[in-house]
Amino acid sequence: MNRRDFLKLAGVSLLSLAALTMGCGSFNAAKADAPAPKVKQSTSEGASQNMNNGKKILVAYFSWSGNTKAVAEEIHKQVGGDIVEIVPATPYSETYSVTVAKAKAEQAANARPAISTKIADFDKYDVVFLGYPNWWGSFPMPVATFVETYKLDGKTVAPFFTHGGGEQRCLSDLQKLTPNAKFTQDLVLSGSSSKNAQGQIKSWLDSLQF
Repeated sequence: MNRRDFLKLAGVSLLSLAALTMGCGSFNAAKADAPAPKVKQSTSEGASQNMNNGKKILVAYFSWSGNTKAVAEEIHKQVGGDIVEIVPATPYSETYSVTVAKAKAEQAANARPAISTKIADFDKYDVVFLGYPNWWGSFPMPVATFVETYKLDGKTVAPFFTHGGGEQRCLSDLQKLTPNAKFTQDLVLSGSSSKNAQGQIKSWLDSLQF
């Protein structure tokens, strides 16, 4: 290899290394600077004032596929109050099989994955609508982290679940985790119907008494 070819090869290698370094740096910075989920207040004119009855309401939900999110947003639209997503600090894979395996391992280990969700003055809420999908017959473990971080003692909890195979232990396991909360009747919807369940959600909400 002559001197000219050597210098050309060295230049290409240095440029490649610089690009790789910049790419990694940008990725890490973006990940570190990602904002924590914020509590959003209701802007819906159609929110039921009769149901609120002066109580402070929070809709909190965990969603992976978007089904539970759709239900949570419809509940928020109908009852008002605030809404917040329970977001794991380390996101789950978008690949179904990978997430299923991780969820099973977390449940077997009774893990408490870190969450990035922050709620100021959580004590002000009287009623918490809490929703999540059925993962391996129970709650996704970030929900357990949420419940143990933001104590539900003394609050009214209105649980709602989406599923592909029934409620199973979604409610009973949550009740064991929060024995000092007051539970309403739960809402259970199949994942396939969750985005077109406005009527079922309204009927459920109308049946609740705070």
